[in-house]
Amino acid sequence: MDTSSPEPVVDTRNASDSCANLTNRAVDELAPGGSVLLVADHDPIALRYMLEAERPTELDWQPVEDGPDTWRVRISRRPA
Repeated sequence: MDTSSPEPVVDTRNASDSCANLTNRAVDELAPGGSVLLVADHDPIALRYMLEAERPTELDWQPVEDGPDTWRVRISRRPA
């Protein structure tokens, strides 16, 4: 996870770990009201469904870029 920018970025395009594992770790570290930008080389819709099932009231999902080569999604933890 890149923490040099104001908003952490999880770029999964060339990662050795899975998109789900990387994103879950980043989301676990989010403070209420915080967000992370997910960057993927595939549509992360399955990840969205998983996060909504596991954390139904915790997160918001905001698409920023919708393919075809790169997908960017802002995932935010709702304020407490």
